[in-house]
Amino acid sequence: MGRSTWMAGAIGTVALLIAGSASAQQTLTVAGYGGVWDSLLRKEVFPAFEAKHGVKIEYVAGNSTDTLAKLQAQKANQVIDVAIVDDGPMYQAIQLGFCAKIDGLNKDELYPAALFKDDKAVAVGQTGTGFMINTKVFKDKGWATPTSWNDLKDPKFKKQLVIPPINNTYGLYTLMMFARMNGGGEKNIEPGFKVMKNDVNPNVLVYEPSPGKMTELFQSGQANIAVWGTGRVQAFANTGFPVDFIYPKEGAPILLASACPVAKAKVNPLASELIKTLISAEVQTLMAKEMGNGPVNTKVDVNMPELKMAPVGERAKLIITPDWDAINAQREEWTKRWNREVER
Repeated sequence: MGRSTWMAGAIGTVALLIAGSASAQQTLTVAGYGGVWDSLLRKEVFPAFEAKHGVKIEYVAGNSTDTLAKLQAQKANQVIDVAIVDDGPMYQAIQLGFCAKIDGLNKDELYPAALFKDDKAVAVGQTGTGFMINTKVFKDKGWATPTSWNDLKDPKFKKQLVIPPINNTYGLYTLMMFARMNGGGEKNIEPGFKVMKNDVNPNVLVYEPSPGKMTELFQSGQANIAVWGTGRVQAFANTGFPVDFIYPKEGAPILLASACPVAKAKVNPLASELIKTLISAEVQTLMAKEMGNGPVNTKVDVNMPELKMAPVGERAKLIITPDWDAINAQREEWTKRWNREVER
């Protein structure tokens, strides 16, 4: 064998070894929120986890209902390993058998509100639902700070109000709150639809699901008030834009960002490991500082200035816990009706 032939063979062998190693590397597919969640996890959380466990994380960003739809579409052959969705869709995912038990979950460090039955999921962040306002515009116009959900009906906000659609939890909560305030509730949603159609809809610029587009609408001056969550508003405020979060006096429905290992023939053990990383004191502190996310780990300092909007301390008294069993039993019907009567 000549030297050139030997070299070619050696190079080919090395190439095959490298290719084999690359193909052997595990992939963990995570489906979760877009916006600041997407960027923070990719930059600050995933790299260390990938290095420690020798895994490549593929992140699929989307709304909670989009992720739930993917789980339903792929139920015969699940691609997703970890699902991060709002608590309402998470209850549905568990009921439909899409979630496996989290292995080795240490519940001693977690607030009771973060726990799900049989450890099929766990909350990874707490968010209150209320109003985001452009404080500079409100000051310049001499507008009083809104204090009630009823303030969304004020004609001065015509075409300046943004509400996420009903397939987003913030839009669903808006409908629920108007039902509750007008003699109904989760089991009688009719009053909510009446108020949304007749009194709130004229003020709505757009029903916007995208966090990125929500911030763009404020930055462009098209919108000055919105229904959103504490974490999203805090993250936006952290950029220096003049926004603040308002807790309505009637209450702020709680939203629990939640994670579960996806059930499949062979559950990836790293799914549970990633979830336990997300609820660790270290990552929960990072998420609190960068996103204003209310922590689920009791070892996190809730007095940090970055949590001034979060549903902790005295603000926790304004939190409302929805009846998700009642909501999920009717959500598909409500969605069709919303699309037909409200968001036309």
